[in-house]
Amino acid sequence: MKYTHTNINTPDWEKLTKFYETVFDMKIVPPLRDLYGDWYEAAAGFKGAHVRGAHMALPGYPEDGPTIEFFTWETPDGTPANAINGGGMGHIAIAVDNVEETYEKVRANGGSACGTISKHYYETKGQTLTLVYAKDPDGNIIEVQRWDDGDIT
Repeated sequence: MKYTHTNINTPDWEKLTKFYETVFDMKIVPPLRDLYGDWYEAAAGFKGAHVRGAHMALPGYPEDGPTIEFFTWETPDGTPANAINGGGMGHIAIAVDNVEETYEKVRANGGSACGTISKHYYETKGQTLTLVYAKDPDGNIIEVQRWDDGDIT
C-alpha cells in the first residue's frame, strides 16, 4: 500500500498551479489531465463528468513521489453533481526555510493572510515551531511551518 496524491478542486487549475510553482517551487508532473467519456462518467458517478488539471510534485519529493492534484471540473449545469467534484479540505502543510519570507511570497502572489506568524515551544521535542496559516488564491489554507532545529523534513 502506498499514498499517492491529494486532490484540490479549483475553478482555475492553471492559475492555482502557477501559484504553487511560484511560491513553493512545485513542478507539474506530466501528463496534464483531460478526463472524460463513458469510463470517467462511470468512475466519477455522474453523466457528463469531465475534468482538466495537473499533478504537482510536492516540495522535497521526486517526480514519482506523492503529488497534489489540481482539478477544474466541467459539469453540464455548472454545479457540483456530488462530493467527487465538490470542495472541501482542512489545510496542507509545507515546511520552509523561512516562514516570514514565504508568508510574504504567498501574499505577493495572490494569496492572503489567514492568521499571523506564531511560535510555540514544544518541551517534549525541545524545539520551537514557527507557523502561520495563509490562503492560496482560491482560499485553500496552507500551514507554512518551520521547526527551529533547521531541519525542514
